[in-house]
Order: sequence, then structure tokens, then C-alpha cells
Amino acid sequence: MTSSSEVPRIDLDQPRWDQSTFLGRLKHFANLTDMRTVLSSDGTLNEARDLVTKYRLGATPPGTTEEQLWYAKKLYDSAFHPDSGELQNMIGRMSFQVPGGMLITGFMLQFYRTIPAVVFWQWINQSFNALVNYTNRNAASAITTKQIGTAYVTATTAAVAVSVGLNSLTSRAPQLMQRFVPFAAVAAGNFANIPLMRQRELMNGILVTDGNGNELGKSKKAAKKGIFQVFVSRVSMAAPGMLLCPIIMQKLERYRWMQRITFLHGPIQVMLVGCFLVFMVPTACALFPQRASLAVEKLEPDLRASIQEKYGDTIKTVYFNKGL
Repeated sequence: MTSSSEVPRIDLDQPRWDQSTFLGRLKHFANLTDMRTVLSSDGTLNEARDLVTKYRLGATPPGTTEEQLWYAKKLYDSAFHPDSGELQNMIGRMSFQVPGGMLITGFMLQFYRTIPAVVFWQWINQSFNALVNYTNRNAASAITTKQIGTAYVTATTAAVAVSVGLNSLTSRAPQLMQRFVPFAAVAAGNFANIPLMRQRELMNGILVTDGNGNELGKSKKAAKKGIFQVFVSRVSMAAPGMLLCPIIMQKLERYRWMQRITFLHGPIQVMLVGCFLVFMVPTACALFPQRASLAVEKLEPDLRASIQEKYGDTIKTVYFNKGL
């Protein structure tokens, strides 16, 4: 086994793969959202954090290999907030997106015919989304309990209203069209949920830095860009499964063997959605760099003037954590 003294020094503060390319980001988020890490105990996660911390301090235990370091970093990134370093709740972690999303989405697609079922599953979905959004918020922007409640209630109301409204409008439409209603509701819910959950960033701005991580101030325009990218990613994450599964189920239900096992239609949809999410969760997260950027010339006039007064024209681009 290679000893720690023989391991080439690696920068654990940087992703293992090049984040300037889509493929590099895809590998990074496939690693980060690996649902197997959800099964790791708090003890294992804390051990991973301790190993990462020791390595950064130059006190790596003898015999530690490079792969052990990268695996510890994988566990650390999957469970601890990138800004605050706090252990995230399990359901809100991005590594829980596949198991959580497949269960909720599968049953949303299955139980779309009756109003009570629509209301219940949209409520469950928005509760899940609210927890994920809060868990992965930009930690530099605090949010009050009242604001969390407002975002949750508004998003749930929007999703339920769209579902119930479209259900009524499509009651006489082809069944396939009715099956698309949950996706429209999910998109509407995200449209309300994400900006409201991160409203303090929109009101006060988000911290931006230069290329070396030096703080330059807060920008509302950076916040808008980051939140919009998160919204696009979340909708993209859900779209393939929620748009293709109804078509697949519509075709399968024509077969007699499928008609004889109606009690399995829900679990079948859950598995189908899971197959899509395994690929789409990392793909959607990789659409945009986690460390987003914005040209200085596009910042608010006062922040732009402050940067130019202090640094002249040496800084052309600012960077910020867009959240997930």
C-alpha cells in the first residue's frame, strides 16, 4: 500500500475533474449525487471529514492512499454544506435526489386522476423540494422561519392550483395529455419555490469574489443568474422522466398482461423514473458551473464602481456559488 508520504500532493479544495467542461462537471456531480453515499452513517461521514481536514493540515495518517483521500472527499462533499461545512439533513442532500425523486415522481405520475390524490402528492413533492432548496441554499444568505414558511406555502399552492386547474381543463382530453399535468405542476411549483426560498439573496445580493476568492461585495444580479440556473437545472432534472414515462406507460397499458397487474403500475413507474433520474440528476446539475461567473460590466453600477475604484480594470469577472 502506498504511504501518505508517497502520495503526490493533491488539492482537495478543488474538484477532481475540470469544472470548465460539461464532461468534467458531469463526472463531479455523478460522484457527488451517488445515492449509495446516503447509506453512510454519521460516524463514517465524520471520519471522512476528519481525514479531509487532517490532509489539509498536513497531518494525514500513515498509509493513506490517494483513492482513500478522494473517497473521503466524495463522502464529505455529498453530506456537508460547501459554504458552512455543516452536516446536511439526509433528505435534503443531493445524493438523496434519486431515491427521493423516484418515489415521489413515480406516484405523482400514477395518481393523477382524482383531486385528493393530486393535492396529496403535490404537497409531498413541494415539501421535498422546499427541504432540498433550503438545505442547498447559499449559506451566506440567512433566511427566516417566516420566509421559509411563505416559500413553502406559496409553492405548494401554485403546484396544487396548476394540477387541479389543468386536471379540470383536460378532463375530456386524451389520457396521455392528462398524464402530463404533474410535470406542469412541478415546473410551476419550482418557479415559485426556488426564488422564494432564496429571496434574501434577491433582496440583499449574493457574495461575489475575484478569481482568488477575495470578497468583493454582494450582487443582486449574480443572485438572479444563480437562481435562474438552479431553476433550469431542476426542471431539466424532472423533464425526461415526467414526459417520457407517461408515453411508455400509455403504450404498456395496452397489453393484457399489463392490464392484469394494475397494482404494480405505481412501482413500475417508480422504477422507470429512477432509471431516468440516475442519469438526469448529475446531468442537470452539470448544465452550469457550480462556481458561476458574471462579467464586472454586468454588475450593479455601485458595485462595479467600487471594484473599479479599488482594482482598476484588472478584474473582468466575478465568481459566486450559485447553489444547487
